[in-house]
Amino acid sequence: MSRIRPLLLTALRALLLLFFFQLLSDFVESIFVLGLLGTNIPPEIASVILFLSPVLLLLLPRALSGWPLVLLGQFMLLCRVIAPLLDPRGKMLISGLGVACFLLLLPSLLQQRPSRRSPALELTAALSLSILLRALGSGSDISTHGSFQFLGWMMALAAAWLLLTLHWPSIAATASTAESALPATPSAARTIGLCLDLLSVIILLYFSLLSPTVISRWTGQPYLPILATVTLVLWASSLVITLRPSWLSRLSMPALLVWNVLFVASLFLTLLSRQIAFPSHPAYYPLAEPPLSPLCSLPLVGLLLLFPVLLIDGQLLIQALVAGRPSPRRLALGFTLGGLYLLLMVFAQVFTTVYDYIPVIGPLFRDRFAVVFLVPGLLLTLAVWLARPDLPTAEAAPSAAPSRLWPALLSLVAILTLAGAWVVSARPSATASAPSQLTVFTYNIQQGYDAAGRRNYEGQLAVARQIQPDIIGLQECDAARIANGNQDVVRYWADQLDYYSYYGPTTVAGTFGIALLSRYPIHNPRIFFMFSTGEQTACIEAQITVGNRTFTVFVTHLGNGGPLVQQLEVLQEVQGKENVILMGDFNFRPDTPQYRSTLALLEDAWVLRWPEGNTTQGVDYARTIDHIFVSPGTRVTDSRYLPGPASDHPALMAVIGW
Repeated sequence: MSRIRPLLLTALRALLLLFFFQLLSDFVESIFVLGLLGTNIPPEIASVILFLSPVLLLLLPRALSGWPLVLLGQFMLLCRVIAPLLDPRGKMLISGLGVACFLLLLPSLLQQRPSRRSPALELTAALSLSILLRALGSGSDISTHGSFQFLGWMMALAAAWLLLTLHWPSIAATASTAESALPATPSAARTIGLCLDLLSVIILLYFSLLSPTVISRWTGQPYLPILATVTLVLWASSLVITLRPSWLSRLSMPALLVWNVLFVASLFLTLLSRQIAFPSHPAYYPLAEPPLSPLCSLPLVGLLLLFPVLLIDGQLLIQALVAGRPSPRRLALGFTLGGLYLLLMVFAQVFTTVYDYIPVIGPLFRDRFAVVFLVPGLLLTLAVWLARPDLPTAEAAPSAAPSRLWPALLSLVAILTLAGAWVVSARPSATASAPSQLTVFTYNIQQGYDAAGRRNYEGQLAVARQIQPDIIGLQECDAARIANGNQDVVRYWADQLDYYSYYGPTTVAGTFGIALLSRYPIHNPRIFFMFSTGEQTACIEAQITVGNRTFTVFVTHLGNGGPLVQQLEVLQEVQGKENVILMGDFNFRPDTPQYRSTLALLEDAWVLRWPEGNTTQGVDYARTIDHIFVSPGTRVTDSRYLPGPASDHPALMAVIGW
């Protein structure tokens, strides 16, 4: 056991870190879902106090160790297993407790760390596993929902066994002996600073790299090349860490500082180049999404190649904390402030999308997506610059050579990631050469949650499958935001159906997501924005050719109340085009000026099929806000609303014949 103990310790810490990221994602997602169900700030938001759990350590006479630490770790693992099975309120409570447990464990884990272990390897392993689980689930973690949850249970059982087998009292004794010759306790300010800097590493990993689909949705660039690049760069980094750790000893602090500056600049410029400064006057709308210069690809390439600096920063910061031997109370204070910092950054990131629902301060976050990422990046870079004389180099705080099993294990994870992503990716099949009809389907999927707030990708997908639509318009399908756990429901639908897909706008724009999926190729897709004094709204326009007919398809989601100005701007883009299909959640009813203005140019597909009305579909048509409009003269052979608990909106389908 003594020979493989280092490998098992690294595996345990990597699993605990992975579970922390999963619990954190579930916690933030659950709070957002409860707000989504009520469209306001939920009272359950008070649970964010769990981010401040390290304050409890200030009440203890000494650091957690031995069996109390083991039991706390086991409870965290239990939270990880139970949380995905619960309703939103239960999930929020249990995942929040799991996050609190990790933040309580973290100071003690650092104090009980042998100085020659490699924190960079633990971060690399956790990140690699997260990317693998997301790749296999088309951007959604397969171990936290659906039929593959058993993978999460198996990993939790393995971690529970490791916690019991490795027996923390012996680890603490080993660590204490190993650190006995290290310098005296550092100042409180230095300890707090190192804790905040370490949380900056965690924040940047959580916000951007746990799933490469996040970067794909930021930029609108293809997912598989981004996934492959991140996976291969991470794999190459793991080989350096495991096989050539001496290379890190040659990395000077000035070189590390330059690396940090280039990474933060690449991250910020990648986002800033896609950040739109929306005009405040309606005369500028409809506003086409600005074209990007080819030079905008350079920061993205830099981001994808330079991100391993976060792993090196994490290693040096952890080694600095361990080498400094801070007192338990100072560590507790540092991570209490670190938890507060994490909480504020989570709020800031979420507010860039939901600013219209946050009183007073919400509007300050409109069009500030890139700035939120700049804050932890600058804090981390500033720390490297200010603390460079004090941060340990590899010679000052060397890491033991990891087990030779790690290169093989991480190579296997990389292979499974690339192969798994390729296997599950959409492969649209050939379609009939001369179709005579087209089935159109629009659905507000409430971010992938059912009416009760449970994640319900399969249930919503089943609604579409029973119709077998040719063209799908989705609304409230936000992809790859921390508010929805960085899941990608659009990619999941496209991969499951083997459809072409287009998502827009990019998540940097701060709008709620809309998407177009099609059995047939999507040509010339573009985004334009409508004027809004509240949440920003947008519309997708694309051409889809079916047989010898080309349809111009629009998918939109208007703001609350379906403002007339927004619908008139959509109609401005529709005017003069043939074979139009305009669908979405319009937020206006048939008795409104917006609806009447639309009928001056288009026709309601449902009314074309049911001019006398139809009361057998389980909806009151007079109260509907989801519509499909088509060009005058279009022949509609069927149209139905499909109500049900899968979402808080009914789906709507229409069959167009010719």
